[in-house]
Amino acid sequence: MITLVILLCAAELCILLQLADSSDGFASPVFVLAVLLISRLTTGYLFGLIAAVSGVACVNFIFTFPYWRVNFTISGYPLTFLTFLMVSIITCTLTTQARQQERLRSENEKEKMRANLLRSVSHDIRTPLTSIVGSTSAMLENPGLSLSEQRELLEDARDEAQWLIRVVENLLSITRIGEDPGKIAKDSEAAEEVLAETARKFRKRFPNVTVSVTAPDEFLLVPMDPILIEQVLSNLLENAVFHGKATHIDMSAQVQGTDALFTVRDNGCGIPEKDLPTLFDGTLRRSENADCDGKRSMGLGLSVCLAVVRAHGGAMEATNWEVGAEFTFRLPLMSEEESI
Repeated sequence: MITLVILLCAAELCILLQLADSSDGFASPVFVLAVLLISRLTTGYLFGLIAAVSGVACVNFIFTFPYWRVNFTISGYPLTFLTFLMVSIITCTLTTQARQQERLRSENEKEKMRANLLRSVSHDIRTPLTSIVGSTSAMLENPGLSLSEQRELLEDARDEAQWLIRVVENLLSITRIGEDPGKIAKDSEAAEEVLAETARKFRKRFPNVTVSVTAPDEFLLVPMDPILIEQVLSNLLENAVFHGKATHIDMSAQVQGTDALFTVRDNGCGIPEKDLPTLFDGTLRRSENADCDGKRSMGLGLSVCLAVVRAHGGAMEATNWEVGAEFTFRLPLMSEEESI
């Protein structure tokens, strides 16, 4: 279809030029451009070669005197054919190499992401498992512990088990994304409902942390997988508590251009400036800031957040304020096909 449309457009342009000027010679550069575009926009060499042969045939048969007759004795005919052929081959080669390099770059990024996830998982799972084993072993080996001591150990084991559940949820989010982000099933969901549901679940687990939700003035529908976006918001809220020591968090959503902008801002200790460049790549490790919680890495959660947002065609960033930090991510309000 691409080949046919471009060749028809080139032929129509040549007809218009022929009506405006009786001289020949304009058809060759027009069809050279057509061959270049076809070779660039199609895959492989076949359609580029078809365009080269068709272009030479059109120039010879339609737009060169004697018109509507094939004449292989025209001066420069072999050079014209070789020019078309070389343009097609060179362009197809460069296009194929560029696509191969892009595919290799994408595969390398996926492998890097898998490696970072494995490192983060091994780090994040080992610590809570050790704590759970230690708490349960202490109860089994010391039957004379008081009820308050037993309760404290059980609460520690419960907290660590909940942390493990969140790690597993992050991993499930990655598997839902899969190899092809285009496979994500996106439905038009109300941003206000997603924020409210996330805040409701968060308040049940962290009743001592206040969360305020600011919804857009108008009803905002955003194409998304609501479960994955709730996971993103939950990760950001938990990081604000665990690592930022926040006591108050603001969540909001608003329209900004052609995107829906989601914001999570806290009153915690902020993000160390040295960690900002590598915040989302899964390599973040124990914090050296004494005012913040360095118990666990938050690299896994943030790398999952970025992967989910990118799978939706969006972008994510983090900034520090005078008090606390702010995470924002954008989701396009239209699908790629609708925007085209």
